[in-house]
Amino acid sequence: MDRKMANRKLIRLSQLKSKLAAANLEEIDWVTFGVIVKKITPQSANNGRTFSIWRLNDLRDLSQCVSLFLFGDVHKEHWKTDQGTV
Repeated sequence: MDRKMANRKLIRLSQLKSKLAAANLEEIDWVTFGVIVKKITPQSANNGRTFSIWRLNDLRDLSQCVSLFLFGDVHKEHWKTDQGTV
């Protein structure tokens, strides 16, 4: 993990909103981690394609969640991922 994180900045999910407002994250090599705390049953978009929605949290501030929408190949590959997975 130390090797993978070398020269990267950790931004907690619960801090992401404030960091996006205060810093230009496009110029920083950053990483975040999240736990799937809720999965919505796969939905169908207006175009007929199926997608998933995950709610992610860093377990530091349970009131701060990020919704992640999975479409296309990402949805097909990961929609069965278990709640509680990091």
